[in-house]
Amino acid sequence: MTENLLITGRPGSGKTTLIRRLAERFADCSPVGFYTVEVREGGVRVGFDLVSLTGERRLLARTGFPGPCRVGKYGVDIPGFEGFLSSVPFFAPDARLVIIDEVGKMECYSGVFRRVVREVLDAATPCVATIAQRGAPGLDRIRARADVRVVEVTRANRDHLLPELEAEVRRLVGDGPG
Repeated sequence: MTENLLITGRPGSGKTTLIRRLAERFADCSPVGFYTVEVREGGVRVGFDLVSLTGERRLLARTGFPGPCRVGKYGVDIPGFEGFLSSVPFFAPDARLVIIDEVGKMECYSGVFRRVVREVLDAATPCVATIAQRGAPGLDRIRARADVRVVEVTRANRDHLLPELEAEVRRLVGDGPG
């Protein structure tokens, strides 16, 4: 039975927008988790930040960031990311929904993050996550889990997916027909 929802698609297809809208619509379920936002300077993307659903913001990656973990021109701040993860109450007793944006190459450099994703997907609380189409080891194993449904967002369907995904999440959190 599906207990988790994974949203995939090409970069720029609308995954983060969809997951943010779902988080807003399910505020009554005390969702926990985070989403990723682009950081731009002078109209040019220079990196990515993480934003928890409680509003905490932390750097994830920047052009010119030093260190061995790189995705294209971006250096990934793994220690900062792992510190951020420790502040997110993924297993809060009152949370009825977990939001993760995204399970991708940058994030999967962190062993702590990979463990958190496994534990969240194994837990009783449903998870809605965005997941990269490719680029990080282990993504195929996550997609192949029996307890996940994978939905692909495209530019053609992104404006019509929200009601379908909202109904699915309502079912997962126990607020709708199952």
